[in-house]
Amino acid sequence: MATNRINIRNKRAYFDYEILEKFVAGIQLTGTEIKSIRNGRAGLVDSYCYFRRGELWVKGMNISEYFYGTFNNHAPHRERKLLLTKKELQKLERKTKESGLTIVPLRMFINDRGFAKLEIALAQGKKKHDKRESIKEKDTKRELDRIRKNF
Repeated sequence: MATNRINIRNKRAYFDYEILEKFVAGIQLTGTEIKSIRNGRAGLVDSYCYFRRGELWVKGMNISEYFYGTFNNHAPHRERKLLLTKKELQKLERKTKESGLTIVPLRMFINDRGFAKLEIALAQGKKKHDKRESIKEKDTKRELDRIRKNF
C-alpha cells in the first residue's frame, strides 16, 4: 500500500503555546469530510479543544467542502467529536480544570489503516517575552546552520 502524505500542521500552536504532553485522537467525520482531508483541504489555524458533557470536541477546525459533494456536503466549520480512551479523557479533563492548561490541535494525518487522526497537546500559553525568546533561538539556530553550511 502506498504511503499517505497527508500531514496538516498547526505551526501557530508551537509559537503560542509551550507543549507539555501529546496525544493522538481519532475524529468523528462524515463521508465528504474524509474525502476533503485526503485531498489536503483542511486547516487547523485558530482551532482548540474543549470538554462538553465528558466528551472532547474540537472547534474552529476548517475542512473545506468536497468539490464533488452535492447536497450531501458537510459544513466546513462544524464542531467535531474527538475519540480517546476514557482514561485519557479523564486525565485531560482533570489537567485542564486543575492547572488552567489548554488543549490545542497540533497536526492532522491519515494513519496506515486510512483513518484520520488528530494529534492534540496539553499546552500552556506563552507570555510575550517567551515568544521573543523563541524567535531569538530560531534566529541563532538559522545563523549557525548558515555558518556550518559555508565551511
